[in-house]
Amino acid sequence: MKNTIRRRQFLAGAAAAGTLTILGAGRAAAEEVAKVQADGLDFPVIDYHVHLDGFGIEKIAEIMKARGIQFGIVEHAGTKENKYPVVLGNDDDLAKYIAMLDGKGVLKGVQAECYDWMTVFSKEAIAKLDYVLSDAMTFVEKDGSRVELWKAEKVKIADKQDFMERYTEFTVRKAKEPIDILACATFLPAVLAPEFDALWTEERMKRIIDTAVANNVAIEIAAWAKLPRPAFLKLAKKAGAKFSFASNGRGTNAGKLDYSIQMAKELGLKAADMFTPAPAGKKPIQIRKTA
Repeated sequence: MKNTIRRRQFLAGAAAAGTLTILGAGRAAAEEVAKVQADGLDFPVIDYHVHLDGFGIEKIAEIMKARGIQFGIVEHAGTKENKYPVVLGNDDDLAKYIAMLDGKGVLKGVQAECYDWMTVFSKEAIAKLDYVLSDAMTFVEKDGSRVELWKAEKVKIADKQDFMERYTEFTVRKAKEPIDILACATFLPAVLAPEFDALWTEERMKRIIDTAVANNVAIEIAAWAKLPRPAFLKLAKKAGAKFSFASNGRGTNAGKLDYSIQMAKELGLKAADMFTPAPAGKKPIQIRKTA
């Protein structure tokens, strides 16, 4: 994994320059997606991990239409300890966000931050979303501090095995939350990336997978990070996991799902293997116990 990977890269300059190109080539993009689907996928291609980040819903909706696939929009949500340009932090924030997305043809989601996101929202407010995704990349250290694992300069690890055990358990804890999608599982900070295969033992991977399957949490296939790797995905498929696609895209990077589609084909994923949002009354926040 390259040290240059960042979860929240702001590609405003490049994306703005590319917007005119993609919108002017909408038919070609739609035809390309149609060809991908005809090449063996028996389900609609949906990108459940798209951010607005400075582009606005109108522009993103145009890009979605040009690509010929559906987008699920997510905004960061949780306590104000999480530092992003926008953090939805209460029911009123969530209601305004949902209203902004109404009628745009997108699915409505949030990227729930850390482990305490549920403390600032009511169950009724969360249930109005189509889905909730979360990840373990904002890791909580022993002293309670939050470490943004994608920021290489902030990550200090003295004992690799100790970190991996705590990180695995933290990811397991995330998969027990009332979420729909576990995003970018097995991400490692840059300092550990060279030892990825050795550190992610089969036992550690299975602990995460088994918890996700037991709680009906889908595994995100993250195109931007090329994660999880095939070994994890094969174990997850064997265990009966559901999967979702994700670009983590902003602007014209939204909907770029090459790795997701490649893995779906290699695994032989079918419609029955793919995540679909739960209906009203059966969403995780409504049917799962919360602390």
